[in-house]
Amino acid sequence: MLTNNLLISIYKPVPLIEQTSIVTMLIMTVSFFFILLILGVRKSYKLKAENEDLSKKRQKKEDEENKPYKDFTEGHLYGNN
Repeated sequence: MLTNNLLISIYKPVPLIEQTSIVTMLIMTVSFFFILLILGVRKSYKLKAENEDLSKKRQKKEDEENKPYKDFTEGHLYGNN
């Protein structure tokens, strides 16, 4: 009986990596990618806001360029001829 138990204990597989270390590595990996995800979403919102600002500035510049010409010589300094 003793030899039988001894043989079972010898052939019992020994885990190379324990379950707690696997869980710890998984938690670290998930947290790393979660941080990357948060940074990516934050960067996306910043780029979207910057794009909207640039679009408004471009629209304002186009509006100024498309204004009709206003004759500035009609002032009192030039005499209305």
